Amino acid sequence: MAPLLQSADLVQIDLTPRKPVAKPEWLKARAPMGETFHNLKKLARDLNLHTVCESAHCPNIGECWNHKTATFMMLGNLCTRRCGFCAVPKGKPEPIDHEEPSRVAYAVASLGLKHAVITSVNRDDDNLGAAQAFVNVIAEIRRQSPGTQVEVLTPDFQGVAEARRLVVAARPKILNHNIETVPRLYRVAKSGGRYERSLEFLAEAKRESSEHELGPIVTKTGIIVGMGEEMHELLGVFRDLADRKVDILTVGQYLRPSRDHLPMSRFYTPDEFAFLKHEALQMGFRHVESGPLVRSSYHAHEQAQSTGLA
Repeated sequence: MAPLLQSADLVQIDLTPRKPVAKPEWLKARAPMGETFHNLKKLARDLNLHTVCESAHCPNIGECWNHKTATFMMLGNLCTRRCGFCAVPKGKPEPIDHEEPSRVAYAVASLGLKHAVITSVNRDDDNLGAAQAFVNVIAEIRRQSPGTQVEVLTPDFQGVAEARRLVVAARPKILNHNIETVPRLYRVAKSGGRYERSLEFLAEAKRESSEHELGPIVTKTGIIVGMGEEMHELLGVFRDLADRKVDILTVGQYLRPSRDHLPMSRFYTPDEFAFLKHEALQMGFRHVESGPLVRSSYHAHEQAQSTGLA
C-alpha cells in the first residue's frame, strides 16, 4: 500500500479562472519578419528539421533568426514527457532518424554559424540512442563546419549514466541541462524529471570532464520564474547549482503557452531579474543571463565569449 501524502507534500495550484492580464512593456517582442528569418525557416523545412524556437513558441525568434542564430531540436517534434510549462508537442515519437545529425550539421554550415545550439525532445523510450544522436551531431558539425562552437542542451536521460558519459566524452564546448524550476514544483511542472537527478547530471558532467587532459567542459543550466515559486526557493536552487560548479545560468519569465498549461503566478519585474543576477554572480557563476525574455539559448554565443571558457 502506497504511503499517504502529508499536506506539506502537496503542491497547491490555483486553477480558478483569472482575468487576462496585459503584458508589461518589458515583455513585448517584435514580430518575426525579414529575409533572413524566412530563409532560415525555408532551410529548416527543406531539410525536415525542427527548431525549438518554433516548437517552444520562443519570444525571441525574430531577433535570433535575423542574426542567423537558431536552436535545432533533434529526435523529432514529439516529447515523451508532459511538462506543465512546455509548449513542445507531446506523444509517442517516431523511431530515431540516424541521418538527422548530418542534416543539422549541413544547416549549421549553410548558415555559417559561429555558435550552434542543439537540443532535443525527451526520448525516454531510448536514452542511449538519444545520447548517441548528440555525439553524432557534435562530430558532424565539427566535420562540416570546423569553426563552429557546439553547445548542446540535453535531457537528463532518466539518470542513465552511460548516456551522460557518451555526451561528456564528445566534449561539446558547452553542456547545458536545464533545472527549470524549484524542487517543490517538480511534480506539476517537470513531469518525469527529478530535481536531484538534474543536479547529479550537472555535477557528474563537470567531474567526468575534469578528468580529461583538456580539463572540464563548460556547464550551463536555466530556470524559468513565475510558476508559483518563492524568492528564497530560487536562491536555494542557485546555491545548489553553484555548489555543482555550474558556469552559466539563465533566468527568464514563464509565459503560459495555452490554457492546457500551468497558470502563470505573476510577472517578475526587471528589478527582480537584476536582483537575481546579482545574487547568482555573488555565488560564483561565471555568467548570468537574467531577464524577462531570456531563454536557454538567448545570446548563447555572447554567453560563451563572456565566460572566457569556451
